[in-house]
Amino acid sequence: MPATATQNRLDQLFQQKQERILNVYFTAGYPQQGSTVPVLKALQKAGADIVEIGIPYSDPVADGPTIQASNQHALEGGMTMKRLFEQLKEIRNEVSLPLVLMGYFNPVLQYGVERFCQACAEVGIDGLILPDLPMYEYREVYQPIFQQYGLHNIFLISPQTSPERVREIDEHSSGFIYMVSSASITGARRDITDEQIRYFERINSMQLQRPRLIGFGISNRQTFEQACQHAQGAIIGSAFINLLGQSQDLEQDIIEFVSAIKGSDR
Repeated sequence: MPATATQNRLDQLFQQKQERILNVYFTAGYPQQGSTVPVLKALQKAGADIVEIGIPYSDPVADGPTIQASNQHALEGGMTMKRLFEQLKEIRNEVSLPLVLMGYFNPVLQYGVERFCQACAEVGIDGLILPDLPMYEYREVYQPIFQQYGLHNIFLISPQTSPERVREIDEHSSGFIYMVSSASITGARRDITDEQIRYFERINSMQLQRPRLIGFGISNRQTFEQACQHAQGAIIGSAFINLLGQSQDLEQDIIEFVSAIKGSDR
């Protein structure tokens, strides 16, 4: 059955917690095709607040080399949209965290938008991040379908986004706003600059309705803490993908990684 708005785990999370929210991104089917569920279970055990599951795609243009390589590895390992939904079929028996699918619109279109949304609802997905789905197209064509299946649609803003556009996104986003920290690709930065902080402060001063999570360039405890001073939380992707690629013990390594980012707040 489609989820109702009151059941959405993203809404529940942001009602219960307004700060230091850790959203961890990983690519489905990485480092192995069968890793998706073990990674999700380990992230819940470790104390992550939200998990973003990347849908592997052959041309992830917004992503840096780390996430691009994980996409290619997952595709070569046989990961498909159909296989991902099969893997997630029983996930709600074991994982209660909010789960978001992130990917590009082309594979969703090929799969069939309503079929995709229905499959998301059936396995318990709470939200979608589709960076190349235009706002106009979403509102005119797809919004009723997303809403029918209880899926929040999360838009991105960047330092280049105009105040008018930020207001529009705040009005039509649901769940949270993905606040891209810079115009660069994912994984390209190791620290937060004064320029980025000015951008964060400018967005803060707009007093938006939606909670915001800062992503791109969040890689360690220091950058997580800095981001949390200017938003409800932060998103870590490339640094976590690097960990998965090197891991000899997924569960233990994931627990230690999240603990290193969040400290005692687990």
